[in-house]
Amino acid sequence: MTTQTQILTLSDLEYVPYLDDSGCILEDPFQRKVGVYAIFDANKVLQFIGYSRDIYLSLKQHLIRQPQQCHWVKCQTIDRPNRTILENIQNAWIAENGSTPSGNGADVVQWTQPIDVKPLMSAEERESLARVAGEDLPKIKLLKKISRRVEAEILAELEQRGVKMQLRFNPKLKETGLLDLKS
Repeated sequence: MTTQTQILTLSDLEYVPYLDDSGCILEDPFQRKVGVYAIFDANKVLQFIGYSRDIYLSLKQHLIRQPQQCHWVKCQTIDRPNRTILENIQNAWIAENGSTPSGNGADVVQWTQPIDVKPLMSAEERESLARVAGEDLPKIKLLKKISRRVEAEILAELEQRGVKMQLRFNPKLKETGLLDLKS
């Protein structure tokens, strides 16, 4: 990890483990840092390149959205937010990779948007939702229940992965059937 405005190549940056020995994302090199980051799977295959005003918060979001794809990180920080510089670094890294990572292409929604629980509903849950379609309060209650079930599954998967840090989902989004971490 480094702080500069010159574009460093991905190959020149060191791999940093996504999780430390205590099952947490390292705060020191990422928290409140502006920059571009590349996420790799367990085999160090590039999955996603993003940029953020707080890399740590972004890495947490990606971890809940794609827990099995987040094993390694490479990062270049810059001193001040500048979208042009961040996009230039991101584009240079994609070009260096030789192809667009799936997280920046076909799977971009899974990497960048809140988790939509509706496609994850069981047949029984779909039927229940169809029955309360016109009723706001019962629909909200049902979507919250489904969201909590999916949240529990995600947290169990993260626990299996060795994640120990506290992750708190936004309770308001659950009413709409979406899961994302509370900022």
